Amino acid sequence: MRTLLMLVITFAMVVAAMFTQGNLSPGKREDRANRWVFWAFGVSGVLGAWAPAYTDRIGFWTLDGDTLRWVGLAIYAAGGALRLWPVFVLGRRFSGLVAIQPGHELVTTGIYRVIRNPSYLGMIVTALGWALVFRSGVGLVLGALTLIPVVGRIQAEEKMLASEFGPAWDAYRSRTWRLLPFVY
Repeated sequence: MRTLLMLVITFAMVVAAMFTQGNLSPGKREDRANRWVFWAFGVSGVLGAWAPAYTDRIGFWTLDGDTLRWVGLAIYAAGGALRLWPVFVLGRRFSGLVAIQPGHELVTTGIYRVIRNPSYLGMIVTALGWALVFRSGVGLVLGALTLIPVVGRIQAEEKMLASEFGPAWDAYRSRTWRLLPFVY
């Protein structure tokens, strides 16, 4: 039953992603120096997808409890929704590249009223949920290591947004959290 739900949730996320307007457009201005994160996300994505299931299957560094698997499934679903929600909100302004798009506006409402990078938080939460579904200590470590390229990406994006929106960005930044309310 849990495996079926995992497949249904994953399928739903894939289908939902197909209806977004997110893209890989360099827009009117792009920070090309930040493209290294694609390699980091690619490696961590492949390892993060494979290693938790493998370590669970062989019983290496696993956490106890079937309840943990169900909690992980709920966290995985919530993270997936949080990862995609900002893509729908931003529409064509959402690019996989660090770029300012034509007609780019600073969004400060909805989820963006509290968190400046909700999609990255969703990515991390999804990885955490995936690791917990497989009770994988290795998966948790891999998810934590994903913070390195995420923080690098956040810094590059925020630098570009500051240069584009100036005082409006500074005011927005002063009243919001980068990733996790009350922490960072």
